[in-house]
Amino acid sequence: SDLTISKSKDIISDIKDIKSGKIPFNRIGVFIGTASEDYYLREISGDNKSYYQLKTRQELYDSLLTENIDVAFMDTGTAEYVTNNIYCNFKLIGEDFEKGSFGIVTPKQWLYAKDLDVNILLLRESGQLDELKAQWFQKKECPSSSETSTAMHIDSLGGLFLIFAVITFLSLLLFIWSKQFIFKNYLL
Repeated sequence: SDLTISKSKDIISDIKDIKSGKIPFNRIGVFIGTASEDYYLREISGDNKSYYQLKTRQELYDSLLTENIDVAFMDTGTAEYVTNNIYCNFKLIGEDFEKGSFGIVTPKQWLYAKDLDVNILLLRESGQLDELKAQWFQKKECPSSSETSTAMHIDSLGGLFLIFAVITFLSLLLFIWSKQFIFKNYLL
């Protein structure tokens, strides 16, 4: 049988667990001045700004790594890329809870706006948009959690086996030494 390192179960499984207060609000990271903040205030905290305020993505990553926060809100595309390629120890929990459209920022009355719209529609209809999504957002550099074994291998147990062998050998010597008189009398 394998000796395994037990891992604790996730505290939360979806957005409902956050709404129900399984994690204290001050342990939830939210980007200030974003749609994520608007959603959090509207749907979760009831306009209570008791969350951990974040200004940059790097601050979010650092806060999770240093355990200043337990969870953070982030748009799905970026979160998938980061958890699949950069921070392998981060985990996405639950499904998308608010789907929306993505926007591309352009100058007002941009000369090529209609051309851009047409080309995006063509990419979507031809399936190339899905291919680009798979190439950039669903690509995985990190091993999946099912590939990462928590079993302890012979390398990590080598010291344990060595100690067992030494103790067994010493026990055998002690047994023979304590029974030496019986062996002497038996042999003579």
